[in-house]
Amino acid sequence: MQIAIDPLDGTEIVALLREHLEEMRRISPPESVHALDLARLRASDITFWSAREDGALVGCAALREIDGWHGEIKSMRTAAAHRRRGVAEALLRQVIDEAVQRGYRRLSLETGTQPEFAPARALYARFGFQYCAPFGSYREDPCSAFMTRALPPVSNENLQ
Repeated sequence: MQIAIDPLDGTEIVALLREHLEEMRRISPPESVHALDLARLRASDITFWSAREDGALVGCAALREIDGWHGEIKSMRTAAAHRRRGVAEALLRQVIDEAVQRGYRRLSLETGTQPEFAPARALYARFGFQYCAPFGSYREDPCSAFMTRALPPVSNENLQ
């Protein structure tokens, strides 16, 4: 699997993100949909990656800088045909590694509380994320689960 920064201009990635937004809107009430649209994902505070396998788009993820020490995972999505094959895990590792390299001390996320989000919550828990209070501009919401984890400081060992 190849994971690379994506300029968000290809038809495949646009379609995957459209599918992501449509599913979030189907599952969650409008006030509980926190997925970002294409324009917002292109903002300077966001780094966006796509994952490909044998040339096929298999997933995507983004890292948003909240401030100089805190990042947020956004737009984690695995293409339906590639679920349960390690795509999300590989993308999550990429985002965590980048957050550590940037010197972030904390990485957080918002995901849904509905049953459809159970696999995502389990993945994040396996990677050390714990439930927390809303962060940033988020507010308490029965359809939102907030998770966070501390990150290790950057060391010379991390940089090799």
